Amino acid sequence: MDFPIVPHPAPVPASERNARIVDPGFGRVFTDHMAVVRWSEAEGWHGAEISARKPLTVDPATAVLHYAQEIFEGLKAYRLDDGGLALFRPEANARRFQASARRMAMPELPEDVFLGSIEALVKAEKDWIPTIDGGSLYLRPFLIASEVFLGVKPASEYLYMVLASSAGSYWKGGARPVSLWVSHDYSRAAIGGTGDAKCGGNYAASLVAQQEAIRRGHDQVVFLDAAERRWVEELGGMNIFFVFDDGSIVTPPLTGTILPGITRDSILQLARDAGLTVREELYSIDQWRADAESGRLVESFACGTAAVVTPIGKVAGPDYAFTVGSGATGQTTQRMLDTLSAIQRGRALDAHGWLRRIA
Repeated sequence: MDFPIVPHPAPVPASERNARIVDPGFGRVFTDHMAVVRWSEAEGWHGAEISARKPLTVDPATAVLHYAQEIFEGLKAYRLDDGGLALFRPEANARRFQASARRMAMPELPEDVFLGSIEALVKAEKDWIPTIDGGSLYLRPFLIASEVFLGVKPASEYLYMVLASSAGSYWKGGARPVSLWVSHDYSRAAIGGTGDAKCGGNYAASLVAQQEAIRRGHDQVVFLDAAERRWVEELGGMNIFFVFDDGSIVTPPLTGTILPGITRDSILQLARDAGLTVREELYSIDQWRADAESGRLVESFACGTAAVVTPIGKVAGPDYAFTVGSGATGQTTQRMLDTLSAIQRGRALDAHGWLRRIA
């Protein structure tokens, strides 16, 4: 499917664009254009184009506003040292997008259309990639039910779009060990639910717990399983890893309640490549506390597309608090961050063919 470009009638002047991307932060600076494709029962996927980013005009009865049929993805485009452009494992994002669509009873976007939309938009907006250290172009593909209808059923019309946003560091002030609040009152997902789908409702349900974490002086919330309130699952928007004094690494298994993170999967492979013992197994909050206090656990870190790898320094719950290792960034955490970042930017051997060069 081709993506013809419909130029923005009044693009941001180059001088203003350059000023905006000096220190863009995350998720607030958007480019001039977006990718658009529509779907209907009669026509299938059609109307692909790269057009001006502008507000949507929707009917108050649009289905997504009432029944939350919506999914999204997140990935980044990088400028390489030779001036080229590349994406990191976009095929994995395309497949996860399809899996999320199946769970939410939405049409599955073909992989070639997903990749085509991303590549066309990045090429059109390459000048929005910041040249600062760690700069990238964050991409947000999403699909919403656009049918105007109030019946409870899968919609018959959908709108797929991709936004591009200039990105710097995810954490204000740069990467640092974060403090977590363990939620014993709220659950992110349950067996049979939508925990392994990347849909907005999962994130909306996590916000009250995240709000509580911030109010208590922490950076992020970490959720336990919904059934026993015992097993550590994931943060509000990131997967989690545990590093032990024997060099082994543990992460919670994908049982249907945890998002199958692409960064998570990459770290599992990189750890195995480094000769580390890797286990995907249940790990309880009580064991986390005991292992941290005994010194058996030396590091914990979270990972995801936006923040990449984030060290965890402190953890607290209603009647406990503990420090992980020294409370600083550990050697394995730093190694995973450095190795992954180097591959993403074309500065290290890409043994698994993860980097997709597009220019």
